[in-house]
Amino acid sequence: MKRLDGKTAIITGGGTGIGLASAQRFVAEGAFVYLFGRRQEKLDAALATLGGNARAVAGSVADNDDLDRLFATVKAERGGLDILFANAGTGALVPLGEITPDHYQATFDVNVKGTIFTVQKALPLMRRDGSIILTGSTTGVMGTPAFSIYSASKAAVRNLARSWAQDLRGTGVRVNVLSPGPTLTELAAEVVGRDAMIEMGATTPIGHVGEPSEVAAAAAFLGSADSSFMTGSELFTDGGLAQI
Repeated sequence: MKRLDGKTAIITGGGTGIGLASAQRFVAEGAFVYLFGRRQEKLDAALATLGGNARAVAGSVADNDDLDRLFATVKAERGGLDILFANAGTGALVPLGEITPDHYQATFDVNVKGTIFTVQKALPLMRRDGSIILTGSTTGVMGTPAFSIYSASKAAVRNLARSWAQDLRGTGVRVNVLSPGPTLTELAAEVVGRDAMIEMGATTPIGHVGEPSEVAAAAAFLGSADSSFMTGSELFTDGGLAQI
């Protein structure tokens, strides 16, 4: 029996990178997966790789109406939800002295506000023994030049999980943070640069940059009963970057 047989999952930011790799892993483990993302063409391309156990809904986590449409679709088609992977995120390199209100707003609207309302709107659908996974980052526990706003947003996500683990007492629903380090994703290549990510990966104790599939393996663990005694935790998939 596969670990996620019969489970229904939502992955936000699911069209590329860690989201897509996690969708592929979840489907392989037996889950039915809803992808949620802003770009329809990316969602269509993702669905072509996933087969019949996946569905896509286009929208932004920063838009409450879009989120309502997502959860209404899941409720109508599946009745409930077992795994929520709140993975959507954004960021840009902006050093202190050049930070603007627009940059702050764009980052926190997706990474913090988007995470909060994705989770809150999912709660009525979450089944007992359900798993909520939030995407954090090594930057949430490290100082990173020109990345303070993104880093602060991920530190906020880390504390959301700690607080929500308390709020969810007695519900059977777990909430944990999955924090990648240098990983070859489309967003990382756009923000930091592919070569820079490879160089950063080479500095880790593991000695190489991460692949989205490696983070997806950890997401499948957090989504499954194998992590049944974990809540409020942070699991790093960072090659040891933030651990030494």
